[in-house]
Amino acid sequence: MYFPWVGMLEQIRLADHFVFYDDVQFSKGSFVNRVQIKTASGIKWLTVPLQGLSLGQRIQDVQIDARKDWRRQHLDMLRQAYAGAPCLKDMLGLVKDVFDANPQTIGQLSELSMMALCRYFGLLQPRRFDHIGSLDIPGSGSQRVLDIVTRLKGDRYVTGMGAANYLDHEAFEHAGIQVEYMAYRKQPYPQLHGD
Repeated sequence: MYFPWVGMLEQIRLADHFVFYDDVQFSKGSFVNRVQIKTASGIKWLTVPLQGLSLGQRIQDVQIDARKDWRRQHLDMLRQAYAGAPCLKDMLGLVKDVFDANPQTIGQLSELSMMALCRYFGLLQPRRFDHIGSLDIPGSGSQRVLDIVTRLKGDRYVTGMGAANYLDHEAFEHAGIQVEYMAYRKQPYPQLHGD
């Protein structure tokens, strides 16, 4: 996810181990390459342009279109939308640091933006972060998720409600792994342009 929503950060907070799972198919219309922000004129999208996207392409292989000046546009829009916000300087610095790392793929950008937020909010310790490629676990779907949790010696899998549609709960139960669905309820907080 490109600068993931607070619910993803809560999911990370609940976990001991987080795996960047970007060797799966990119889905158009998802939040992998875009994020919403509030502005004085309503919700706006910050979308990272992609280059040469083909059907079935894995997130880690999707190239960012470097021919477009999207970084400057995103920074300008953020600067304008959050002018006067107490953490404006921190936020712009964090975003600029991610952009300055010059990610070439949407997978790299997603990982960089997530790690920057985890660092800022103090979520790096005591968690462990791994990339799916370093685990060398083949397969797909529910069985692969189970294999990942098993390899990492986990006894609990924290996931969003969408996983209820594809997880093989019996297999997890048989392996002694508890599936915990995170029902994130955002707490209202004062923000610019309405709560």
